[in-house]
Amino acid sequence: MSKQSRFLVLTLALAGLACQEGSKGEPERWDSSSPADNGGTGGPIGSGGTTASGGTTASGGIAGGGGTGGPTGSGGAIGSGGTTSRDGATGSGGVASSGGVAGSGGTGGGRGGSAGTGGIVATGGTTSTAGATGGSGGGVGGATGTGGSTSSGPYPSQACIDRANTLLGQMTADEKYAQMLQMERAALTTALVTQYGVGSGFSQGGSAPSTNSPTGWADMADGYRQAALASRLKIPFLYGADEVHGVGTVKGATVFPHNIGLGATRDTALLGAIATVIARESLGCGVDFVFSPVVAIALDERWGRTYEAFGETSDLASTMGSIMVKGLQFTSTGTPTGLLANAKHYLGDGGTAGGVNGGDTSGDETALRAIHLTPYRAAVAARVGSIMASYSSWQGTKMHINKTMLTDVLKGELGFGGFVISDFNACFQLGLANQDGLGQCLNAGVDMFMTYDQTIPTMLGYFAALLKAGTITQARVDDAVRRIVAVKCELGLFEASGTVDRTLTAEVGSAAHRQVARQAVQESLVVLKNDGAVLPLAKTAVVALGGKSAENTGNQCGGWTISWQGASGNVVGATSLQQAFQTVVGASQVKYSVDGTSTSGASVGVAVIGETPYAEGKGDSTDLTVSATDVNVVKAMKQAGLPTVVVLIAGRPMILDPLMTYADAIVMAWLPGTEGTGITDILFGDAKPTGKLPHSWPRSMAQIPINYGDATYDPLYPYGYGLTY
Repeated sequence: MSKQSRFLVLTLALAGLACQEGSKGEPERWDSSSPADNGGTGGPIGSGGTTASGGTTASGGIAGGGGTGGPTGSGGAIGSGGTTSRDGATGSGGVASSGGVAGSGGTGGGRGGSAGTGGIVATGGTTSTAGATGGSGGGVGGATGTGGSTSSGPYPSQACIDRANTLLGQMTADEKYAQMLQMERAALTTALVTQYGVGSGFSQGGSAPSTNSPTGWADMADGYRQAALASRLKIPFLYGADEVHGVGTVKGATVFPHNIGLGATRDTALLGAIATVIARESLGCGVDFVFSPVVAIALDERWGRTYEAFGETSDLASTMGSIMVKGLQFTSTGTPTGLLANAKHYLGDGGTAGGVNGGDTSGDETALRAIHLTPYRAAVAARVGSIMASYSSWQGTKMHINKTMLTDVLKGELGFGGFVISDFNACFQLGLANQDGLGQCLNAGVDMFMTYDQTIPTMLGYFAALLKAGTITQARVDDAVRRIVAVKCELGLFEASGTVDRTLTAEVGSAAHRQVARQAVQESLVVLKNDGAVLPLAKTAVVALGGKSAENTGNQCGGWTISWQGASGNVVGATSLQQAFQTVVGASQVKYSVDGTSTSGASVGVAVIGETPYAEGKGDSTDLTVSATDVNVVKAMKQAGLPTVVVLIAGRPMILDPLMTYADAIVMAWLPGTEGTGITDILFGDAKPTGKLPHSWPRSMAQIPINYGDATYDPLYPYGYGLTY
C-alpha cells in the first residue's frame, strides 16, 4: 500500500488524531531550478494550474512538491507529478499528517480523525470556494458557534447584514460609537460594558487577569459577556488578544512554533490541526478574537517581527495564511467555531526599508500588489472576518489613513466584507491631534479602534464632535457598525450562551494538544549542516549539553509569550532541551553547563544557542551575527575533541560565519515553543528532518535583504534548502 493511500493512526495521550497522508502543497515560485539536497525540492503548481518538474529523492529523502494541491493560480488543478510526503513523526506518541490545498477550483487534501472526550476531530478537510482546505475541529464539547453561515458564499451573509441593519435602526449614536471601540481590559469594567454597550475588549501584551490561568481568563471573559448581555440591546462582546503562536498569553497553554517555523513545515494539513487546537484553547480561555495570522511577507531579516511571518514569499504566506484562517474560524464541516481570525498587518509591513518596524515600504503599486497584497486576497477568499491595518507606510502615507488601499482596494476590489481594526493605539500615533487622527482613520476605512489610555466618554465625544463638524458622515459610521455586528452574527455569538464552554477550558495545555505541537516542532526543524553524518545521535551517547537556551524555555518560546516581548526563564508547562535529552538518554548521560565546558566522558557536544526573546520594535536589529559568547560554547566542545552539534534557537536566519569552523552539524530550530521533545525526536532520529527554509539564508549582514528570485542570488543556504537523513 502506498503512503498516499494509507492512513497512519498513532495514539495520542488523551485523544485520537488521524491524518490522511498526501503530498504537501509547495510555494508557487518553488520551481525545478531550486536546490535539491537529500530530498530535493519539487515543482509547484504555477499560474494557470500546471505543474513544474518534481524533485528528486536522495538516500532517505522525501520527494519534492508537485503533489496534491500546490497553491495554484486561477483554475488550478491538483499537481500530478509529486510523490509522497514524509513518513511522519514516529517519536513517542507522535502523529503524522500531511496533505495539500488546492487553488481556485481545486480540491483539498482531506484529513481523517476522531476524538475522545474533549479531543481533536479533524475530519473531512473541506474545501472552500477559494480551494483552501477547511480547518478542523468540533470534538466532544466542540468549539462550534451557531447562527453563522458556513464556509462558502458571501461573507457576511445577507441574513447577518439584515440583522445588523435591524440593530442599527435601534441604536443611539453613542451605542454605535461604543461598538467601534476595543478597550484595554485594565481600564474596562463590566459595569462600563453594560452602561455603554462597548463592543470589544482586549489584552495588550502581558495584560492578564489577576489569576493568569485558563480558568482565570474564562472567568474574566464570562464577566464581560454577561455584562454585554445586560446592556440595552444585548449585542455580544468580543475579546481579543495576540495569540500568534498558540494561546501564548495564558500560563499553561500550548505554545506552538512561531509562524516562521510553521512555514518551514510546508504541511498544510498539520497547520489545519494546529489552527484547530489554537481555536479550542482560545475559546476555552474566553478569547474569541485572535490577532492572527500574520500574513506579512518578511523581506528583511533585520525586522524584529520576521518570526511572526511564514516566510519571504507571497505564495507561502498565502497558502499557510488561508489555511490558518479556515482552521481558526471554521470547523471541518464549514460551520463557524465562534472564533474570529484577524489577518495582519495590512499592507506591506514586512517590506519596510531596513526592516524597521512601522517604517516605509517603497516601490510602485504593481510591486506592492504582487508581493504584499496576494496573501490578503487568499485570506479574503478564505472568508476572514477581520483585518488589522499596519503601522507602516507606503510611499510616505500611513496605512491607517490610506483610503485607497483600505477602502478602494481591500473593501472594494477584494470584496472584503468583514471589519478593519486598527493596531494598538495606532490612530493616536499619526502626529495628529487625537480627534483628527481618529477621523482620518475612520474615513480611510478603519472600523474598530484598538484603544489604550483613553476613556470611553472621551472616545464617544471625539466621534460626536467629528460627526457634528461634518468630518465624518453618518453613512460611514453606520457602515463600520454594520460590519462589526454582522461579523458577530457570522460567528454565531447572538445564539451563543454568553459563557465560556468549560469543557474547552479543561483542554487547554492537554497532552493531545501538546502532541500536535510536538509534531509541529519536528516538522519545522531544518538541518543546515551534517558533516560526517554526526546526526542522528545514538541513544547510547553521553551528551555534553551547553548554551544559554538548553535549559531556558522562555528562549524557546520567544516573544509574545506571557508578556509582549517574552522573557528568558521558565514557561509553565514547557519542556526544555535538557529535560528532553534526559528523557532520551537518561539524566546521568547528560553533562550540562551553560558555557559548554562540562565535557568529561562525553561522546558528543550539543550547543543550544541563538537569540533571546523580543517582539516588535525592540527586535529590530542591524547585527544578526551569532554572539562571541555563543561561539565560545561551540568552540569549547570542539576543542575538547567532540563532534559538535549546534541547535539554533532564533526567530530568523543569523550570520553563522564565526561558528562554521567549529560546528559539525547545525539545526535551525526557530522558536519552537513549549515542546522541546520535538527537537530531540529529530536529533536522535525518531523522526526524519523534513523542514525546508522559508527564508534565504544570508552569508553576511551586507547581503541583507536577500530573497528568492533576486537578480543576484548567492545565499549561504537557498530558500527551500534542508537536509535529511
